[in-house]
Amino acid sequence: MKIATFNINGVKARINALSDWLKEASPDVALLQEIKSVDEAFPRDVFEDLGYNVYTHGQKGFNGVAIFSKLPLEDVTHGLPGDDSDEQARWIEATVVGEKAIRVCGLYLPNGNPVELTEDGQPVEGGKYAYKLAWMERLYKRAQELLASEEPALMAGDYNIIPQAEDAAKPDGWREDALFRPESRAAWRKIQNLGFTEAFRSRNQNPEQYSFWDYQAGAWNKNNGIRIDHFLMTPQCADLMEDCQIDKDIRGREKPSDHVPVWVKLNA
Repeated sequence: MKIATFNINGVKARINALSDWLKEASPDVALLQEIKSVDEAFPRDVFEDLGYNVYTHGQKGFNGVAIFSKLPLEDVTHGLPGDDSDEQARWIEATVVGEKAIRVCGLYLPNGNPVELTEDGQPVEGGKYAYKLAWMERLYKRAQELLASEEPALMAGDYNIIPQAEDAAKPDGWREDALFRPESRAAWRKIQNLGFTEAFRSRNQNPEQYSFWDYQAGAWNKNNGIRIDHFLMTPQCADLMEDCQIDKDIRGREKPSDHVPVWVKLNA
């Protein structure tokens, strides 16, 4: 089973690019972020014609997540538990029914910028950075539940987290950014240290491995990137992993997203 995550940065703007990649890469499951479309207006017919079951959790103009699956899906749920007042469309999960059942969670973690801090260094209540860290605390609780189920499960998507300095071409330029601040990385490690495997780094320790390049300042041509799209896998899921790779070349195509797909292959 091949499962991919891809922040598409607007499905309508990238409909041809996304279709071409799906035809070439042929993932069994694709978890998408930043679809930037309400559910009613999502161009599902295009992707259903490619053989995918399409489930979306959309929002007008920004955010939005989706699951495409060639395999049957069960128990599709929308929204990260823990805050009924949160209206941002950032979480979708379902059970993929293959040879083995896999619980897949697609997420678009808040960016968190600008970082607003009080005089004593605490995130300003109601600010974007406080929202990011609160969202990650809810993610931590959902992660605990997934582990407790003792079933193969993964959480994949745009985490907006640079885990380590080697995951940025110029880490010093990110020191005060919400993606790389110590509080953000501590929240990431808190989740990972529950017992999750970070799929890509478990397979590839090489430097200069990125999944995002800004549209500005020739970042792509200079390989001035960061790695912020990740898979976290429960032990039962990690035991099934055969490979994890980044489809870097997609970034050099016409009208690309600023992210590229990351995928895992499971023996499932």
